[in-house]
Amino acid sequence: MLPRRRKTSRRLGLQGSVWISVGDQQLGGSGRFDLLRAVASEGSITKAAKAYGISYKAAWDAIDSMNVLAGEPLVERSTGGRGGGSTRLTPRGQRLLERFEQIDAAHQRFLKLLDEQSIDLDRPFSLLKVLNMKTSARNQFVGTVSALRAGAVNDEVEIALPGGQRLVAVVTQASAQALGLRTQMTVIALVESSSIVVATDLEGARVSARNQLAGTVGVVTPGAVNTEVVIDLDGGDQIAVIVTAGSAQALGLRPGVRATALFKATSVILAVAA
Repeated sequence: MLPRRRKTSRRLGLQGSVWISVGDQQLGGSGRFDLLRAVASEGSITKAAKAYGISYKAAWDAIDSMNVLAGEPLVERSTGGRGGGSTRLTPRGQRLLERFEQIDAAHQRFLKLLDEQSIDLDRPFSLLKVLNMKTSARNQFVGTVSALRAGAVNDEVEIALPGGQRLVAVVTQASAQALGLRTQMTVIALVESSSIVVATDLEGARVSARNQLAGTVGVVTPGAVNTEVVIDLDGGDQIAVIVTAGSAQALGLRPGVRATALFKATSVILAVAA
């Protein structure tokens, strides 16, 4: 019988690198572009090779390969003059280096987002959650389309949230088709905080608002006129609501108080990954 392996607490992580290719051949990755950067700063392949820690031949072979694959020179040498000549990046080489740096920075940021959000094996993977869309809507809920009901003009979309609560959105049929909505599809539901009403002691009451998300007040941030109330929803999500200072006081909104966020299905905006 094989001995049981001890569970490791070492964290899983992601790594990755970017390469630019021409057809099925690799033009270069971070190593070669670091070499181009050294050429630009040193003005010499010899000095760049020394700064980079490789031989002159290895540096020249890499640069020559990049020049050929790029279709036009990225590095050019001039002869003569007081200093005996110099080496520099061509305008195309400079633009390509700058673009690679921008792409690599974006890639590293995306890897960091993935590393922070996606390696928890106890949670489902959601690209939309990783991307964490930047919009003016204060509330963003990532969920799964659980039902679609077609109407004469508008469609009703029911969305199951990870914590067990459900949202309902009403969108035009044209919008539903443009988004390609279907059951089991991951979507983001956006709700402006100003479109939400807060209620307490709703047990037994009937309201016309289709969406009723129950939870416990977590944070209350008073202002001169309005107050922001963050409700920790049953199941794990949060929702932020803007109410007048008078309403917050009248409702007795403070941390620990049970409250329900109410908003119409028409106040929900849906988004999907492109």
